Amino acid sequence: MKKKNIVTYEFDPRDPPPLTVAQRTEVEALESLSEDSIDTSDIPPLSDRFWKNAVRNPFYRPLKSQLTVRVDSDVLAWLRSAGRGYQTKLNTILREAMVRDVTKR
Repeated sequence: MKKKNIVTYEFDPRDPPPLTVAQRTEVEALESLSEDSIDTSDIPPLSDRFWKNAVRNPFYRPLKSQLTVRVDSDVLAWLRSAGRGYQTKLNTILREAMVRDVTKR
């Protein structure tokens, strides 16, 4: 079986390709519209039920940073007492504290 020529493209969201003239024209036309003139009737409203069942993007993986941190020995012993994954447990505890702090504001 003969291999076909395969072309692949990789998109870098930090450095997107420039818009074509047609794309730029379409964006400018959309920008000139007022919010009230845009037909959104085909978009259903998002109910409270939707948001109660919403989950964080399962493919989202925050970037990790390696650092050195000083922790009390008893706290470290407690984290390590459950076995492997103590760093993940520490990260989870810190994330929960961060979310609580952010939602308090």
